[in-house]
Amino acid sequence: MNAPLASPYLDRPRAHVAVIGAGPGGLAAAMQLAAGGARVTVFEKDAVVGGRTRTMSAEGYRFDLGPTFFLYPRILKEIFQSCGAELEHEVELIRLDPQYRIIFEGEGAPAVLDATPDMARMAEQIRAIAPADVAGLEMFMRENRVKLEAFRPILENPILSPADLFTVPMLKGLMRLRPHLSVDQDLRRYFADPRIRLAFSFQTKYLGMSPFKCPALFTILSFLEYEHGVFHVKGGLGGVSEAMARVAQRLGVEFRFETPVDRIAFAGKRATGVEVGGQHIAADAVVMNADFAHAMPKLVPAPLRRKWSDVKIDKANYSCSTFMLYLGIEGECPAIQHHNVLLSREYMENIAQIERGVIPQVPSLYLHNPSATDPTMAPPGHTALYLLVPVPNLRFGVDWEKEIAPFREIALDRIQALGVPNIRQRIRYEKIVTPQGWHDDYAIGYGATFNLSHEIGQMLHWRPGNRFQDTEGLYLVGGGTHPGSGLPVIYEGARITTRLLQADLGLPVTPREPAQSAFAVAAQ
Repeated sequence: MNAPLASPYLDRPRAHVAVIGAGPGGLAAAMQLAAGGARVTVFEKDAVVGGRTRTMSAEGYRFDLGPTFFLYPRILKEIFQSCGAELEHEVELIRLDPQYRIIFEGEGAPAVLDATPDMARMAEQIRAIAPADVAGLEMFMRENRVKLEAFRPILENPILSPADLFTVPMLKGLMRLRPHLSVDQDLRRYFADPRIRLAFSFQTKYLGMSPFKCPALFTILSFLEYEHGVFHVKGGLGGVSEAMARVAQRLGVEFRFETPVDRIAFAGKRATGVEVGGQHIAADAVVMNADFAHAMPKLVPAPLRRKWSDVKIDKANYSCSTFMLYLGIEGECPAIQHHNVLLSREYMENIAQIERGVIPQVPSLYLHNPSATDPTMAPPGHTALYLLVPVPNLRFGVDWEKEIAPFREIALDRIQALGVPNIRQRIRYEKIVTPQGWHDDYAIGYGATFNLSHEIGQMLHWRPGNRFQDTEGLYLVGGGTHPGSGLPVIYEGARITTRLLQADLGLPVTPREPAQSAFAVAAQ
């Protein structure tokens, strides 16, 4: 193991930063802070790193707990480079083609689209379903390159108050992003067929939102997939979190596992450390990576949360939740691609049901079969399947103790219909996570798997800031803070937070690697 970096201070002790939570944002912040010379301690309530971005092993099967693919690795590559490491040396990334299979249920036989980054082949896929929409593909890609460039100031900078919006780059960006339109409305400029629009908009589910309500700027999600690729991490996406932890440890970061933080200590408005098991651990700054809605009321006294009081947190809008099935299956599943998205004929009704707190009975779903690409994910002759079904979060009072058994049957029927015959007889391992499980076992507020929702009124300065307002010395990372959810965005948010904290403590501010920003390069 390499020795910790030398301190940048000449005549005073190294600044100590306490990081609460070893999820993606906490790991990215810890790496960069340590590389900049701070002493960093990460407090993690579980025995492993990664939060929801971890890989579980059981009876020879491997399953990603939450995210299952790696999108737009450039940002994390730059973070690794700024810490003296190379992402590709730490993990094996496999670019997928096709990226995923989309199955559109309808009146007759389902239509199938194998999404590919090869634009000529993608045009043919579209032509087979909606010939008139082929012409919109090139325009979609061209205009979203420009949109991504316009989005850079929002993604790469802190927005702590309305004043931060009144810069020329910000105002130009906001005008280009069509904030008055939804993703589906914006896509109508390119594609007339609703199925093709869904192929380029179901990605709003990565934010737990409906394409009919999600702001139009998020058409860049599908653009990023086609432009920069969808990657599988050999052995599971948790390998990225483990690689981040290895680099952090080489830089001198201390990890304290199975060590939940009871509260953040304050002297007046200034964070002075954390309280753990009755012990006060002093710190010059605290970075909170725990789920915002779940942790903030527990960790920060109410008088220091005027902008995010308990009432405000409770009344905020949150994403949907998910019902999860992790299945070890005897035999192979050749009909199932690596990533599969089944869009129900009742897709719009599914969304309306979830928004009303009703569990869909003919749900749309996502089925992950990493064994199709990576034989390390299951024993020889077996398959590891991961099923995600969007369902209401806990705000609606669904009793999952009563619903779990009947909904499991619905889920298994849907998997069997996709091409896994005799699935019940073939199950050799099974794990279920419901919205209640996300809340109870994984500390997710309201079981809202994708955090605070991303409508305009909960973005920009309306979202919790990277430097937490009303306090000093408390900083936030993760999907519940600016700029938002999704791994690339969380990593970028950690860069924003890290630079703020370094500047506030007088530490060297981590430069971007290479000199140009990730999004500037992507837009060229």
